[in-house]
Amino acid sequence: MPRYTVHVRGEWLAVPCQDAQLTVGWLGREAVRRYVKNKPDNGGFASVDNVSFLVRRCKGLGLLDHEDPLEVALEDNEFVEVVIEGDAMSSDFIPSQPEGVYLYSKYREPEKYIALDGDSLTTEDLVSLGKGHYKIKLTPTAEKKVQNSREVIESIVKEKTVVYGITTGFGKFARTVIPVSKLEELQVNLVRSHSSGVGKPLIPERCRMLLALRVNVLAKGYSGISLETLKQVIEVFNASCLPYVPEKGTVGASGDLAPLSHLALGLIGEGKMWSPKSGWADAKYVLAAHGLKPIVLKPKEGLALINGTQMITSLGCEAVERASAIARQADIVASLTLEVLKGTTKAFDTDIHAVRPHRGQVEVAFRFRSLLDSDHHPSEIAESHRFCDRVQDAYTLRCCPQIHGVVNDTIAFAKNIITTEINSATDNPMVFASRGETVSGGNFHGEYPAKALDYLAIGVHELAAISERRIERLCNPSLSELPAFLVAEGGLNSGFMIAHCTAAALGYVSEQAPPNQVIRIAVSENKALCHPSSVDSLSTSAATEDHVSMGGWAARKALRVIEHVEQVLAIELLAACQGIEFLRPLKTTTPLEKVYDLVRSVVRPWIKDRFMAPDIEAAHRLLIEQKVWEVAAPYIEKYRMEHIPESRPVSPTAFSLEFLHKKSTQIPESEDL
Repeated sequence: MPRYTVHVRGEWLAVPCQDAQLTVGWLGREAVRRYVKNKPDNGGFASVDNVSFLVRRCKGLGLLDHEDPLEVALEDNEFVEVVIEGDAMSSDFIPSQPEGVYLYSKYREPEKYIALDGDSLTTEDLVSLGKGHYKIKLTPTAEKKVQNSREVIESIVKEKTVVYGITTGFGKFARTVIPVSKLEELQVNLVRSHSSGVGKPLIPERCRMLLALRVNVLAKGYSGISLETLKQVIEVFNASCLPYVPEKGTVGASGDLAPLSHLALGLIGEGKMWSPKSGWADAKYVLAAHGLKPIVLKPKEGLALINGTQMITSLGCEAVERASAIARQADIVASLTLEVLKGTTKAFDTDIHAVRPHRGQVEVAFRFRSLLDSDHHPSEIAESHRFCDRVQDAYTLRCCPQIHGVVNDTIAFAKNIITTEINSATDNPMVFASRGETVSGGNFHGEYPAKALDYLAIGVHELAAISERRIERLCNPSLSELPAFLVAEGGLNSGFMIAHCTAAALGYVSEQAPPNQVIRIAVSENKALCHPSSVDSLSTSAATEDHVSMGGWAARKALRVIEHVEQVLAIELLAACQGIEFLRPLKTTTPLEKVYDLVRSVVRPWIKDRFMAPDIEAAHRLLIEQKVWEVAAPYIEKYRMEHIPESRPVSPTAFSLEFLHKKSTQIPESEDL
């Protein structure tokens, strides 16, 4: 018998259908009838038959025709919403689709798996898990470790030993002993009471990362969760059933208690949950639609699910991966700007950087040489000013290796901290099966990832700060030798001075802000965001948790800083490509021509003023998807092979080898390099 889950005025109702020939209109009326039946005032309706309503899918929000048969319009177990005409949405209604829903409309259940053992997860793996590219499973070794630690917990319960969080209350109630008959209730109460976050829910990618990372930590075998429960969590992840997790509420001290509690709340069938199949609905209905049952928590399992730094660290993984991507592409964008401004490559000389051999500096200088100074693909633009009287360039061009370089080194530092953290046990108390005991400690404290992410934000911000200055040079005719604001018929056209509805692309300034003002606002906002959150601390839990990391905000603001950097560099990329138009028919180097062609495949040249926001968004998308890196990386690596002898170790400077995509674009055999 088909069954549908229907949302009416903030409530979810399961409506069975005995006859598939019944219509969408029948389903709506039946849902309203069931809703009214439980209301003492009949929901304010004199008669159900007179209620006017619309019916729409929860997935995609498409309106349904009342006359359509259910067997044609809907699938079994589909989620729909009845919107009664004249109603305002109830205050507790959660929109059926999360932010950026278009990214999930083509979701396909993955076939490949990543085996988690708690020790070898990478930041790249976690981001891929977040994107839904893989399911997860446990290694046999991990399963055995989980079983061994659970035996310790069962022994504690059986012997009625007083142990924090297992047979006692939490925080200030650590000395309150709980009767054995109440231990399971204790765990459920813990999850419910700690689900106190606020703000928008995490988007599906981030919630999926959070859930996968919690599984990885539990797989280490120091948390005391049962193998049965952990496998249920994995089934929920593999079905892409994602609890409603508000982004705010953690102070990053006794773990990320609030967000992880919301995560656990969905697992036990309470609160809201989202899946590509259902949209947002009550967790119990979403689980049922995927053939899953709510988890019944055993002693210590609630604490095992909510104690740890996984919110900070999962967002930190996204931050370091996006930072890595934009940092390497910033070198390409800056190289293109240097070409347009007719700069010199002398500042990238090998010997200069050999005497100040910071790893990032050396690599950035190498990338500039590989893009600008190869015998295989000489630049006609560079040749046109070879004998000019310019001795050296402005710092924003000349000092890119030093400034971009330390950003690379900062990212490498932060990535090392985050990689260690994602493979660390961060519970309390820790269960040591080899010793047959639990030990209380402070591994849940988020200071490590919090400090690393504050540092990451400070470092990556410089890419936007220096990019803004290069854009100024491109737009200022007294500095660029190009038309003012990079457009012909200046005055009639404002070019890169004015961008109508720039807020659509950058999201934080008024619609009429010119792009150089937009950039300065972004850079200025980043300056505020770069204030370290981890220098602050507020005592919580009645002074039991008297020093906190504020790591949740450190992670969220690092992501905001990185997004601003991406947007500023997207504008520089557009401006540099526009500058090329005024240097034609001269060509730049082959790899930079490839970058130009890539941009022109999504954004046409500016002949006269037009709506700029879509252009900025298109360029931003190229950077997010790392398309700019993909077209240039093969040339960088070919140059590396030609200029670094096999006898010379390359690991100290092989940043691009570390970051190259597995599916990196290959150079055609016939292309003249």
